[in-house]
Amino acid sequence: MTFKEIIRADIDNVFINPDEFAAGHTVNGKKMPIIIDNNELIERAKSIKSNMDGIYVKTTLIYVKAKDFGALPQVGGALNLDGKIFKVTDASNEDGLYSIHLEANRS
Repeated sequence: MTFKEIIRADIDNVFINPDEFAAGHTVNGKKMPIIIDNNELIERAKSIKSNMDGIYVKTTLIYVKAKDFGALPQVGGALNLDGKIFKVTDASNEDGLYSIHLEANRS
């Protein structure tokens, strides 16, 4: 196997495996295993940015298999995660694993 083939196998067998790191969530009405990684966001920046009294921006980072999700979402588009609407602020394809950064105003 090539290194890229090993990475693709690890996405299925290790990273996005419900018995290892992933958990079942509903994304845009479809159940699929994903990883919600709020710890990575803390490392990247503060996860809550205050806009005004009582309102803040909730940020979330998810990892999902490209083959489960479909087309890479567009930045600025909406994504429904477990019944809550988020705006896609960044999305990248990392060899078949999508990294999707989401934001939503919350109170």
